[in-house]
Amino acid sequence: MGTGLAWREGFSDTPVTIWALITTICFQITSNFANDYGDGVKGTDNANRVGPDRVVQSGLLSAAAMKRGVIVMVGLSLLSIVAVVASAFGTENIGFFILFSILGVFSLWAAIKYTVGSNAYGYSGLGDIFVFAFFGLLSVLGSYFLYTKQLTAISWLPAVAIGLLCTAVLNLNNLRDIENDKQSGKRTLVVQIGRKQGRIYHFILLSGALICMLLFNILESNRGILLLHLLAFIPLLVHALKIRKIDNPSGLDPELKKVALSTFALSLLFLMGYYYFL
Repeated sequence: MGTGLAWREGFSDTPVTIWALITTICFQITSNFANDYGDGVKGTDNANRVGPDRVVQSGLLSAAAMKRGVIVMVGLSLLSIVAVVASAFGTENIGFFILFSILGVFSLWAAIKYTVGSNAYGYSGLGDIFVFAFFGLLSVLGSYFLYTKQLTAISWLPAVAIGLLCTAVLNLNNLRDIENDKQSGKRTLVVQIGRKQGRIYHFILLSGALICMLLFNILESNRGILLLHLLAFIPLLVHALKIRKIDNPSGLDPELKKVALSTFALSLLFLMGYYYFL
């Protein structure tokens, strides 16, 4: 999404694109490994968990082995942070180099501290805020800034949309796991507000994302291009109608995947629109 916004304004840099993608993948893997380890050692992932088995929970890897995996991924992530920041700013913009290096390290901290440690913020209901900030605002606007060295008002709309949709993925995950999380002392936002309010909150997240992209469409001069990425909201609308009728927590798991894939489709179609039609 951030790259598409940059292409929209005529900015393109292949090394930045490649390293930004590698850094994103490293962050995601680090987050997944850390979550598997953190929930595993805390006992949150247990036989009562509704979702797919995790590696530590199922015994495929020991907690110590997974911890080593987290450390390896942190090392690779740090290397990729240096590479993408150097590609974007070089030595000419030392201030931006330092700032984005700090933001990268902070992103790693956020990826790990969601479930790891005695003060893991995911266990106190702050996961939604961090996901919105890091998966949405920082990832999209940060990627956009790597190319352009600036921020524009209109670029906030897709960033907020992605943040809301990523938060919706987390919310569905928490709706699915609400009973087990209660028993394990994991006070997610859904645990605090309840299942019914959690569903309402989910519809607000989806609606907010759609509104943001429609506003972007209205403000964008090349409006015809945007019809392409708006197609990603069709499965999200179908999902929103279906989610009201699902009472069994296990039925939420395939819906979670639909939201995640639709979010990816939105970003990919957005990128393709500016690549092929501008």
